[in-house]
Amino acid sequence: MQIAAGQFKAKCLKIMDKVHHTREEVTITKRGKPVARLVPVEETPAKALFGFLRGSVVIKGDIVESTGEIWDAEADRA
Repeated sequence: MQIAAGQFKAKCLKIMDKVHHTREEVTITKRGKPVARLVPVEETPAKALFGFLRGSVVIKGDIVESTGEIWDAEADRA
């Protein structure tokens, strides 16, 4: 479907609703030449909130155990 820019401006919201419902593209023209295209958005299913980070965390070791490195605060006691 093609529509002149002036007509599109006057009926913009109605045309957007039509594109949403019919999934049909609309080409907007200015002086007979295409300048823009209104296309329906591809709706992607929402990811589940719980578990979407599954597999993205790697455990590298114990974060509580000492590394063996002596800190300045510990050096005073030794």
